[in-house]
Amino acid sequence: MNLQKINTIDEVISALENIILESEENNDPAGYFAALYLKVTQKVKEGISTGFFDNGPRMEQLDVVFAKRYLTALEAYRKNQPVTESWQKTFVISAQYWPIVLQHLLMGMNAHINLDLCVAAAEVSKENELANLENDFNKINEILSSLVHDVQGSLSMVWPALKYILKWTGKIDDYLVDFSMKLARDGAWKFANEFSLVSETEKVKAIITRDKRVAGKVNIILKPGLPATLALRIIRITERGTVAEKIRKMAG
Repeated sequence: MNLQKINTIDEVISALENIILESEENNDPAGYFAALYLKVTQKVKEGISTGFFDNGPRMEQLDVVFAKRYLTALEAYRKNQPVTESWQKTFVISAQYWPIVLQHLLMGMNAHINLDLCVAAAEVSKENELANLENDFNKINEILSSLVHDVQGSLSMVWPALKYILKWTGKIDDYLVDFSMKLARDGAWKFANEFSLVSETEKVKAIITRDKRVAGKVNIILKPGLPATLALRIIRITERGTVAEKIRKMAG
């Protein structure tokens, strides 16, 4: 993957499609988040063309800068190069047995929204223009979270146990909504504002500090309390199909 040649939203889409194909071939769980992210990027592209966002050209620029942080992290991890702690933790855990697809998505969202989106938003906004980005910032998060619910619904059609367990314990839905929407979004926007005011010499330090906090949130995703954790274990045991089959179901 030549990251320097990715400068448009169509090139981001092409890169994600390649990751999905590679993940299907290798039964790599990294394809779960890539499949979700492809849907998000396609929705963003559609929103730009229909005037959904306040500033279409700026949104495409944000989308590219935002996506390249994920693409860079994945490529670096695969080459055994250093990555942010939040992505490192996500990639390592993604190779383990117990996380269900939903947890894979939330771990990716955690690293990408709570760290990457903050940094990307500050990068594409001049010092006095970040406030003008807030509405579009929220819209991109709304797209992401709505598609997580769509994925959850489509996966429940593959293994019925997911639907019944989600109905049995509302805690999983509550934790999904609270984590992926309100708490993640508000915290991300707060840090984006703080980061935009940090001097160039202090930016690396600010990212490292934030990254450690974001990495810590992975524990909330993996262990959301005993009842929900037990339910997640049951879901995992009853999941059907190979990694490749699940990725295809999500991407379809």
